[in-house]
Amino acid sequence: MGAVVADDGPSGVKAPDGGWGWAVLLGCFIITGFSYAFPKAVSVFFKELIREFGVGYSDTAWISSILLAMLYGTGPLCSVCVNRFGCRPVMLVGGLFASMGMVIASFCTSIVQIYLTAGVITGLGLALNFQPSLIMLNRYFDKRRPLANGLSAAGSPVFLCALSPLGQILQHEYGWRGGFLILGGMLLNCCVCGALMRPLEPPKKSEATKEPDEKKVKKKLLDFSVFKDGGFVIYTLAASIMVLGLFVPPVFVVSYAKDLGYPDTKAAFLLTILGFIDMFARPICGMVAGLKWVRPRCVYLFSFAMIFNGFTDLMGSMSVDYGGLVVFCIFFGISYGMVGALQFEVLMAIVGTQKFSSAIGLVLLAEAMAVLIGPPSAGKLWDKTGRYMFVFIIAGIEVTTSAFVLALGNFFCIKKKSEEPHTKEEAAEREELNKAEDKTPEDAKVDSIEVEQFLKDEPEKNGEVVTNPETCV
Repeated sequence: MGAVVADDGPSGVKAPDGGWGWAVLLGCFIITGFSYAFPKAVSVFFKELIREFGVGYSDTAWISSILLAMLYGTGPLCSVCVNRFGCRPVMLVGGLFASMGMVIASFCTSIVQIYLTAGVITGLGLALNFQPSLIMLNRYFDKRRPLANGLSAAGSPVFLCALSPLGQILQHEYGWRGGFLILGGMLLNCCVCGALMRPLEPPKKSEATKEPDEKKVKKKLLDFSVFKDGGFVIYTLAASIMVLGLFVPPVFVVSYAKDLGYPDTKAAFLLTILGFIDMFARPICGMVAGLKWVRPRCVYLFSFAMIFNGFTDLMGSMSVDYGGLVVFCIFFGISYGMVGALQFEVLMAIVGTQKFSSAIGLVLLAEAMAVLIGPPSAGKLWDKTGRYMFVFIIAGIEVTTSAFVLALGNFFCIKKKSEEPHTKEEAAEREELNKAEDKTPEDAKVDSIEVEQFLKDEPEKNGEVVTNPETCV
C-alpha cells in the first residue's frame, strides 16, 4: 500500500513545517496525553477495586505498571507494524484496542482479568498510537520540529490535570465499572487522531523504479543497523539510566508530604503544582531548542535538563516542611518538562528520519526494563530505611549520572556528528558525504562525466530535481 512507502520517509519529500502538520500535531498532543496520563489517572479507582476484589494496594498498582510496561516494552512490535502497514492503519487499530480493553474491563470479576484487559489490551492500544504519532510528527516538521515536540509533549501534564479529577467524578457518580466504560469510550478518540495522520505523498517515479523501491522498503521491518551508530548507543544507555530515577519523585512526593503530617488534599495539591509548571515548561523549552544557535547543541541542552532534574531531586531530599516540597515541585516541574520536550527531539536528531521508526522502538524497549525496576526498587529502599530522603537521593544520582554519560559520550565519541546540519534526510546525506570523502580524484572525474551524460540524455526525468533550489549546487 502507498502508506508503506510514505511512512518510511522517502528522500524526495520535504517536511511541510505547517499546513496539515498542525492537525498532525493536535493528534500527537492528544495521543501523548492519553499515553502518559492514563496509567496515572486510573489510580483514582484503586480504592474501589480494593474493596471489590479484596486485594491490597500493591496488587492494584500492577495495573499502572502493566500499562507503562506495554507502552514501553512493545516498541519493537510497533516499529515492525509501522514499517509494514504505515502509521494511520496501526493507530486506528490501536485506538480500537485501547477502547476495547477498558470496555471489557468494566465487566471483569477478578483483578487478574483487569490485568489482561485494562493492563495488557489497553496498554498495547496506547502503544500502537503513541509511537506512530511521534513518527508522523517527525515526518511533518523539520525546521519547527523542536517546537512541535515541545507542544505535543505538553499533552501529558494537560491530560493528567484533566483526567484525574474526571476519574474522581466518574467514580463518585457511576462507580468504577461505569467509569471504566466511559473512559473506554473516550479512548475511541485515538481513532480520530489516527485518521489525522495523512501520509505524505512521495515524489512521482517511473514504473521502472517504483516497484524495486517498494520491495526494498518492505524488507526493512526493524532496522538493527542503528546500533552501529555510536550516538544511538550512547543515547539508549543514558536514557535507560535516566528512567531508573526520573519517575520516582512524582510517585513518592505525595506520600512524602503525608509522612510529614500534612492532610491528603494538601499533599495531592503538590502534583497539581508540578503538572501546572510542567505544562508551560515543555513548549517553552521546545521554542528554546529551536533557536539557531541552540539546535545544533540540543544534546547538551538535554544533558543540562537531566542534571537540573537530578540536582532538584538531591535538594528535594532535604525538604522538612510543606514549603520546601512546594519549591521542589516547582523546580522539578521545570526540569521534568525540559526532559519531556527534548528526549525524542534529540533521538530524531541523532538517527535521522529514515531510521527513527526503528530507533524509537528499540529505545522504548530498553527503557521498559528500567521503568519496571525504578519505582519498585525505590519502594523497597523506603521499606528498609523508612525515610524518603534516601529515595530522592538515589533518584537524583541516577538521573545526574545519565546526564554525564550522554554529555561526555557525545563530546568524546560523536562530537563531529552533532555539528552536522540537522536536515530531514540527515541519514542519507551522511552516507553520501562519507562515500564522497572516500573517492579518489579519478573516481570523482568519472562520476562527474556520468552525471553530465545522464542529465543530457534524460532532461525530462531530472527536470524537477535540477530546478529545485534546495538540490541545486
